[in-house]
Amino acid sequence: MSKAVWIQHAAQLVTMHLPEHVGPRTKGDMSELGLIEDGSVWLEDGVIQAVGTTSELKEIYESRAQEAEIVDATGHLITPGLVDPHTHVAFGGSREREFEMRLEGATYMDIMNSGGGIHATTRMTREASEEELIEQTSKRLDSFLAHGVTTVEGKSGYGLDLETEMKQLRVMKYLQEHHAIDLVPTFMGAHAVPAEYKGKEEEYVKLIIETMLPKVAEEKLAVFNDVFCEVDVFTPEQSKRILEAGKELGLTPKIHADEIKPYGGAELAAEVGAISAEHLLKASDEGIEKMAEAGVIACLLPATALYLREEAARGRVMVDRGVPVAISTDCNPGSSPTTSMPLVMNLACISMRMTPAESLCAATYNAACAIGMEDKVGSIEVGKQADIVLWDVENYQKLQYLFGVNHVQQVWKKGVQVVG
Repeated sequence: MSKAVWIQHAAQLVTMHLPEHVGPRTKGDMSELGLIEDGSVWLEDGVIQAVGTTSELKEIYESRAQEAEIVDATGHLITPGLVDPHTHVAFGGSREREFEMRLEGATYMDIMNSGGGIHATTRMTREASEEELIEQTSKRLDSFLAHGVTTVEGKSGYGLDLETEMKQLRVMKYLQEHHAIDLVPTFMGAHAVPAEYKGKEEEYVKLIIETMLPKVAEEKLAVFNDVFCEVDVFTPEQSKRILEAGKELGLTPKIHADEIKPYGGAELAAEVGAISAEHLLKASDEGIEKMAEAGVIACLLPATALYLREEAARGRVMVDRGVPVAISTDCNPGSSPTTSMPLVMNLACISMRMTPAESLCAATYNAACAIGMEDKVGSIEVGKQADIVLWDVENYQKLQYLFGVNHVQQVWKKGVQVVG
């Protein structure tokens, strides 16, 4: 049982609390941050026990002050721990040479079709031992914490065979149990068609549906089932079969949609009732409208667009049309090798024209909704996990304004200080 923590005198306390609101936020609700000036939070037993102004909490806890570690947050911003709802954090190896190749003119699909891209990481992940993957992934999770991220979704998908997919998921299960961060697992055997199945794509789809998905579900190694619906990867028809098969086994659908070309992925996300659709750089107007109607969360990845030198997804349009928007690093070895959610929040403003308030909502509460964790994380409310970040800025606008800087000063995970 950890010692109580009493944070006092925050210049701004962003609670993300919106009374009587249920589910992911859309339109104007994304700008409702639940701000408290001279804010205070009492953390105890890993849970948020009280939230309010410093004077309000002094009336309740002054007599217990000697029991707590008192943190003076004067001149600082307090927010919920950031949530990253889309990563490929558990993988082996590195692909820095591909960065040069892209600068020399190669496209994402050029690299992938020549044996690089996902296929290259697949080879390195297959070769890595479980212990090696634990060590490499743990270091990335440490970096996430250092950037204020306290909850991360992690996908498999760099195995593309039963043995390695299960190895990735076991690594994530181990780290969920042994690392400070919360790690939410997603099965993504449908990340690419492995080289050994080239020309036999339907056989690989059958392997996913009949062998991989039942095994993952039987061992309870994943919460979600994701698929890369893209030209030269999985067709909308194949993607639908994979996602529906996962649903029958209790795995909630997610979908990599319309990243490279418009391909009906956003529309499919609405059709199958996906919790979120990812990327969406090329999503059609019709797809955006259908996602808004179905309440599918758009998980947007502006750092990936920047890294690939592509135009970012239409975040401003999606917010205005009523799509709930979350944002993510897309941490992966090929198209977004970063763990910096602060950078992603900056880019959401700069490249997708979202406001600072909207980007903060997209990185906390809506991001939590995108992985089904909003009852535990994503806001500072009584009864939720005590996941808190103290930033070395005095207001949330400055957090987005000072570009490319990590302002994290202290981080608490379940009431225990893990950074600072």
